[in-house]
Amino acid sequence: MAAVPEPAPFPSTRRSLAPNPAKSSIMSDDTPHGLSRGLTNYGDRDFARYLRLSMARAMGYSTDLLRKPVVGIASTYSEFNNCHRGVPELVTAVKRGVLAAGGLPLEFPTISLGEVFLNPTSLFFRNLMAMDTEEMIRGQPMDAVVLVGGCDKTVPAQLMGALSAGLPTVQVVTGPMMTSRWRGERLGACTDCRRFWAKYRAGEIDDATIEEVEGNLATTAGTCAVMGTASTMASLAEALGIILPGTAAIPAVHADRIRAAEASGAAALALARAGTTIRDIITPKSVENALRVLLAIGGSTNAIIHLTAIAGRAGIPVDLHRLNELSDTTPVLVDLKPTGPFYMEDLHAAGGIGAVLRELKPLLHLDCLTVSGETLGQRLEGGPGHVDHAVVRPLAEPLQPQGGLVALFGSLAPRGAILKRAAADPKLFETEARAVVFSSLEDLAARIDDPDLDVRPDDALVLQNAGPLSPSGMPEAGYLPIPQKLARAGVKDMLRISDARMSGTAYGTIVLHVTPDAASGGPLGLVRDGDRIRVSVRERRLDLMVEAAELERRRAETPPVTAQAKRGYASLYRREVLLADQGCDFDFLLENPQGAARGG
Repeated sequence: MAAVPEPAPFPSTRRSLAPNPAKSSIMSDDTPHGLSRGLTNYGDRDFARYLRLSMARAMGYSTDLLRKPVVGIASTYSEFNNCHRGVPELVTAVKRGVLAAGGLPLEFPTISLGEVFLNPTSLFFRNLMAMDTEEMIRGQPMDAVVLVGGCDKTVPAQLMGALSAGLPTVQVVTGPMMTSRWRGERLGACTDCRRFWAKYRAGEIDDATIEEVEGNLATTAGTCAVMGTASTMASLAEALGIILPGTAAIPAVHADRIRAAEASGAAALALARAGTTIRDIITPKSVENALRVLLAIGGSTNAIIHLTAIAGRAGIPVDLHRLNELSDTTPVLVDLKPTGPFYMEDLHAAGGIGAVLRELKPLLHLDCLTVSGETLGQRLEGGPGHVDHAVVRPLAEPLQPQGGLVALFGSLAPRGAILKRAAADPKLFETEARAVVFSSLEDLAARIDDPDLDVRPDDALVLQNAGPLSPSGMPEAGYLPIPQKLARAGVKDMLRISDARMSGTAYGTIVLHVTPDAASGGPLGLVRDGDRIRVSVRERRLDLMVEAAELERRRAETPPVTAQAKRGYASLYRREVLLADQGCDFDFLLENPQGAARGG
């Protein structure tokens, strides 16, 4: 009996990259490649190459191997990053792929950002990781690079750094966790952790139960099992074309995840031979494709900040008004937690991001190049294969007719704010509410559960001084808890407004990223208890209903609460960080530094 051929796990890698005559291939005779690239400056290039090769021989490499093109592998393994537990195995697989394709793989470490292990917040360190990634790519001799990461801020940081460095690049993501079973139901980090914590705060479950839940939320390697920030960024990386087609949603513990890493090593070398860099992949059109996918999957609000920062490294603007235009014409197609019942493993089984892209095909720029060597249009040729339309809805039968995110503007947010309407209560989309104000995270923690707090279900909770320039550094604190006395009375949602961020695993009617933030002098810092705030999703408005003269009086007596730092990275951060509408990148790291005032 003839053997049945094994199907290729990533069919879109079947096309080979042809050398681009407009680019300088690493294989050309007049271009230094491999270990001859970027020689250390001793004033004698021949000596520098001789010395480098002699030191490389100390690692046991053969002469033939040392002559091959080099693919660097950025490794982000850390015991402070549970999401990256599987990185060493992925790095090994990438090496196999590079060797099999005729290259020399060289692994190098960078900073790793474990979301829940960092203080004050992983966003604070994202730009530091981007700098580390950029300079190690730029400073070491490599012809292409494979980025291995996954946890929320690591993929954005890697892509930001790689875009600035400008080499042929392939991203490899660690993949999402699998769910576990507990008392007859599926649990997965971290939407379920928030759901059970809300029950615990409301007194619906006891200490023993919440501890039992804690032990069953995260039981495998990988990133959060839902459409949180990590899974959103993996999905956007596939939409951008910077990871191999079909690889965004493969669970971390699936064998295909390892095969994807091996194929990525070979793909990186093919890109180098063709002279195709990350700048050829991430373009204005591919960024717009990524925005479409973000809106269609009901992705994390964090992704707006990260995609803006990534695009900014290539000089590509992400305009929030354009986001609204795209949102008006991009329906929500994916029904994953935190807004639906499904998990990332279900999306993988349902057809993955490829299924989403096929549904969105009429709305996408199909001429965008991907790291497989195909255009997006070529990738989407042929039949879709199996698609579970309970998880990925047809374009003609969406979950919601408009995109999952919307930007609001007005007197409270002159430069914009973000609402994840896919996770919000439509009853609160057109509302005017009384403000209940918390001046800081410390004030919020001290008073939110005070039985004497003057708060009603139809109020708006307002958190100040939690933005990029605040002492807290824009944490994921925008998911303000329902005051305990209201939670125990059965209140599940209410309007919440802040200059903070919110985890992609969270849900509720929450307006975030209010810009300018309070700490830079934005009007959010002038809100007082009892003020009226008007929200209109229909009109894309967020307004503080207070007379201009009164606001000026308050401004004169309310100095912004801006964090200070005398030295080190914190000082650099405070001096250079931009606001949310500019991606919270550092000004001097942009493709076109602005040197402009950051505040309101």
